[in-house]
Amino acid sequence: MQLLRFEHDELLQPCVATIGFFDGIHLGHRYLIRQVCEVADQWGYKAAVVTFPVHPRQIVRYKPDFKLLTTWEEKLSILSDSGLDYCIALDFTEKLAALSAKDFMLFLKNDFNVKVLLVGYDHRFGHNRSEGFADYVKYGEELGIKVLLNEVYKTDENEVISSSLIRNSLLLGKVSDAAKLLGYNYYLEGIVVSGRQLGRQIGYPTANLKVDSPDKIIPADGVYAVWVTIDGKRYGGMLSIGVRPTVNNGTDRTIETHIFNFDSDIYGKMIRISFVSYIRPEEKFGTLDELIAQLHKDAEVTTHILELAT
Repeated sequence: MQLLRFEHDELLQPCVATIGFFDGIHLGHRYLIRQVCEVADQWGYKAAVVTFPVHPRQIVRYKPDFKLLTTWEEKLSILSDSGLDYCIALDFTEKLAALSAKDFMLFLKNDFNVKVLLVGYDHRFGHNRSEGFADYVKYGEELGIKVLLNEVYKTDENEVISSSLIRNSLLLGKVSDAAKLLGYNYYLEGIVVSGRQLGRQIGYPTANLKVDSPDKIIPADGVYAVWVTIDGKRYGGMLSIGVRPTVNNGTDRTIETHIFNFDSDIYGKMIRISFVSYIRPEEKFGTLDELIAQLHKDAEVTTHILELAT
């Protein structure tokens, strides 16, 4: 897959394209991308997505705290394995946002040789997103762009997938629901940093994660069954997100993972944590013995869940 920007100076082959931010690249996105690739094969064109490194809400609506399912680098990694020929990356500026739908389509035709535009069933583009599919078809006829509508993708439970639905699921701790919609386990990546080593003192040493990107959604506080990937090898683990109320008096939110059958020094290493299932909410225990007893139970539950998930 070739990454293209505004400043490219090569003459591109005709392509079939679709437009979107594609946060998470969930199952609905993947269905749309497959359709783009199929139409491109039928027409003998290249397959492309038009997307944005930074979410429009973080630019035009100025919501810098808006959290995402995937970083730009993660998105590119997933897209590169999806059969696309081009990823057209546009900076979502005020100038771009001011373009009408027709002018934006003309820009795609002139600058990127888009001949066919496949529009998601609920997608709108152009200034204020005020126009719809019938308008795009009309403009396409005037500009020489074939405009097609992609049908809605639904889960086996007849549920329509959206990135916002997945974000809300994660914020509620429903990581297994999110995984069903994403088609993979939601994950965080970051560096292992030193902590207070209280876990080691009670028999449950933990890896404290400093998340690599401030833009990523952190799931709800609680205890989770997770997979931990270190140097390409996967381990089971149980993870706690929260303020450690039993030992920390309710300050400083942390992400700590006890990794099963692992006892190596990984401080400073980049690891990936993939969320499998929610176990329980964060609790404050009266004594350390009560906490340790609960951790024993959590470990049993987590081990059972991961055995079924293998």
